[in-house]
Amino acid sequence: MDRPVENLVLGLFYMILMFSLLPIFFLILLSFSGGWPWPEIFPSDLDPRAWKYVLGISSGTWTSVWISLKVAFFTVVIDLILAIPAGNALGRSGFPLKGLIETILMLPVLVPPIVVLMGLHRTFIRLGITETFTGVVLAHVIPTLPYMIRAVTIGFEKLGFQWEEQARVLGAGWFRRLQHITLPFLLPGIMAGSALTILISMSQYVITLLIGGGQVITLTMRMFPYVNGGDQSTGATYAVLFSLVALLLLILMDLSLNRLYREKRL
Repeated sequence: MDRPVENLVLGLFYMILMFSLLPIFFLILLSFSGGWPWPEIFPSDLDPRAWKYVLGISSGTWTSVWISLKVAFFTVVIDLILAIPAGNALGRSGFPLKGLIETILMLPVLVPPIVVLMGLHRTFIRLGITETFTGVVLAHVIPTLPYMIRAVTIGFEKLGFQWEEQARVLGAGWFRRLQHITLPFLLPGIMAGSALTILISMSQYVITLLIGGGQVITLTMRMFPYVNGGDQSTGATYAVLFSLVALLLLILMDLSLNRLYREKRL
């Protein structure tokens, strides 16, 4: 690459990085602001009041973080149970109306969420699972499942049948084929789908509010009233905490995946 072109690419990269980090920088400033009158560029006073409240035991923040993680975990488990057989069929098989079925499975992404949510709410009322943890988890499956299916389907497309057939010819049983062939092929897709599922599940507010009925308090349920209610410092603090929790989960997943592949190489 020519030097001027390389400098231009690096300059564009740093500009994009700066504009991406700038909102986060101001969000952190807002979380520590004691007063930020318009049109001042920086807060006129710094005060850790919001952080003391959010991190305090009496605020209920840690309970809501735990509930958010539990909802996300069970959502991932249900998504995997449904996505693995669906991805296997879509990724490695050809059958009539395959394109139509793929489109139907992607409908929660294509259709406006409020349309799906209203019908889902009426169904859950009849089943008696509104205002319950189970109802919230099942509701979170709807917007996250298409992403998990797509990620797993790509893994099955790359896997095909030939590797497993060769292992079977060489005498490998189903468990050894699963351990040494199927899972290594599928794991990147599973991790990518799980990461998307966790992020989408943790960011759901309207679904959690409507299905949970205020009884299942996740981190976003704690955050939005402060964002809309005028206490922007506390709302910004919850937003920063939400970002840190999500980032920590993604880092842990990435480290786990890298460690697993290092062990495979050894």
